[in-house]
Amino acid sequence: MKFFLRNIEALGAILLAIIWVSPLLYAFWAAFHNTSDAVNFNIYGEWTLDNFKIAWDGAPWLRYFLNTFMLVTVILIGQFFVTTLAGFAFAQIKFPGRDFVFILVLMQLFILPEVLIVENYAMVSRLGLFDTILGVGMPYMASAFGIFLMRQAFKGVPYELHEAARVEGCGWFGILWRVYVPLARPTYIAYALVSVSTHWNNFLWPLIVTNTPDTRPLTVGLSIFGAPENGVDISIISAATMMSIAPLLIVFLIFQRQFVQAFLRTGIK
Repeated sequence: MKFFLRNIEALGAILLAIIWVSPLLYAFWAAFHNTSDAVNFNIYGEWTLDNFKIAWDGAPWLRYFLNTFMLVTVILIGQFFVTTLAGFAFAQIKFPGRDFVFILVLMQLFILPEVLIVENYAMVSRLGLFDTILGVGMPYMASAFGIFLMRQAFKGVPYELHEAARVEGCGWFGILWRVYVPLARPTYIAYALVSVSTHWNNFLWPLIVTNTPDTRPLTVGLSIFGAPENGVDISIISAATMMSIAPLLIVFLIFQRQFVQAFLRTGIK
């Protein structure tokens, strides 16, 4: 009976994996075939790279890639700075109302980002950051999930190391930089993966706050490229989609072992 149940679970997992990955596999297949073969799913159709050439010439993809890279970098640097300081404060510094403030921070997890779009838009406009990379990334720099993750990682550091560093003459920032940050490296790797993948694929907020190709990320550029008024060609759109997601796929395939180990060490499922 147990053997039968294990087989059923394995079969169900394989089936779910196939369902999940099938759109990506179809987009990959369609990107290398002409429109007729892609629509009719002609498995004997000739493979071609023309779709990628047409897609690349149809939009300023190099600028979109640069904007996206700058965006995820700015957000990640800001998140590391804010979550490190806040996580350390909640984990090791005692101050009045610490637990209450931490609960308020966690309440952010229950608020969808879309709910705050109007207020974020008004704030970015008041700061004069509309249609800028910094304006797109600023609302995401204070991450409740990141603060919670860093707090849990710092609470797991033996307090004896904290005391030893203080005996050696380190101040708060010295202790944080020399003791806590190095020991939390797997957590930083895991959080960086989540942050980069999330904001590389973010669409709604960048669509609202950007107006020009100079600041548009890949997701917005891809939506404009594939708009019906520009003509819908499934093969060319699939080629553009594969170009957009290729960096994330390549990085994951290269560093998948490190990513999995980082998630296991931090207890993220």
